[in-house]
Amino acid sequence: METKDRTAKATSSDIADILGPMSDTRRTAIIAVGATIEQLEEAAAWASGESDVMGELRRPVSGPVAAVYDIITAVEEQYGEED
Repeated sequence: METKDRTAKATSSDIADILGPMSDTRRTAIIAVGATIEQLEEAAAWASGESDVMGELRRPVSGPVAAVYDIITAVEEQYGEED
């Protein structure tokens, strides 16, 4: 099994693998941020409430991580995803 470079820019496929299904609009917004796979994983951890697993590394979210976090936790109506 090939290990991905976690410092590479996240692709649409990476976003689907890490965050699951979402609208094209939301996925495009995340790609526009230019986050790496590692940053995407960190944003996903924060969004799912797993930030405490970072222990001593715990720090406020900033930069691309904060941007991705904001996108994935935004109210769905913002991205045209109504029930």
